[in-house]
Amino acid sequence: MQAIAKTDFRFPGQSSVYHGKVRDVYTVGNKLVVIASDRISAFDYILPRPIPYKGAVLNMMAAHFLNLTRHIVPNWLEATPHPNVSIGKRCEPIRIEMVVRGYLAGHAAREYKAGKRALCGVTLPDGLRENDPLPSPVITPAVKSLEGHDEDISRKEILERKLTDEKTYAMMEDYALKVFAFGQRYACERGLILVDTKYEFGIDENGSLMLIDEVHTPDSSRYFIAEGYEERQRACQPQQQLSKEFVRQWLIENGFQGKEGQTIPAMTDTWVEEISSRYIQLYEMVTGKQFDRSGYDYSPAHIEQSVIRYLQNIQA
Repeated sequence: MQAIAKTDFRFPGQSSVYHGKVRDVYTVGNKLVVIASDRISAFDYILPRPIPYKGAVLNMMAAHFLNLTRHIVPNWLEATPHPNVSIGKRCEPIRIEMVVRGYLAGHAAREYKAGKRALCGVTLPDGLRENDPLPSPVITPAVKSLEGHDEDISRKEILERKLTDEKTYAMMEDYALKVFAFGQRYACERGLILVDTKYEFGIDENGSLMLIDEVHTPDSSRYFIAEGYEERQRACQPQQQLSKEFVRQWLIENGFQGKEGQTIPAMTDTWVEEISSRYIQLYEMVTGKQFDRSGYDYSPAHIEQSVIRYLQNIQA
């Protein structure tokens, strides 16, 4: 399959388009048409080659969890007319990522190893090892950057900088912890551990707070295989992960962490296929559904037709 590196559609009634790191977001009237491309990013950089089926995996998994968590928090999603497409309410994004951590892993583990015990205003206890569970889930927010790296930030700084008001932020905290608790229970039932994740929120045209973007996908979340977790921790062995962390680790091993002067390493065909296979594996393990490689036309032309057909139907 030819991976989708970028889209450049012109939908009837379209007023704007925004090309993010992974998603291309089209505004059509009061709707957002979000196309999940096959681009892959790490350390806030888009990597040189797109990954076949990655966009469909992300989009279908996000839709799966948005539909499962509507009883906890209202969200923006209304329809998925194609595996790579989500259509829903246009919301004004709040420029804060609500990162929820249940374990010391990834960025938090790297900061902890460097000697830091406070992350985003949250104090972490001494004596933790990488991948240990935290006493309870914590929120370590980040400010979303339009360009470059996202910025760690504390609750206090968010309110001081008026990135949102205190009431809205308290709702975001409450929703984030509740959805994370749901995700942990869901993962446990499937032999997985939801380690950490991020949530994003926006305000719809009625002034209501909405969960937006993706939920519990491999781009936004980290999963461990539950079987053997305790044994691996006792032996100080790496955990078996289902997440994008393996891509970050490959980049680190090849001398790239997004720092000035560093060059993104070349990606071979074999490595691209490996990433694609791992994304599909995670989708199937998490959702319990088989990923359909051949039942859909994943071409940009068919994506465009699916969106136009849906928009015409809701306007009729």
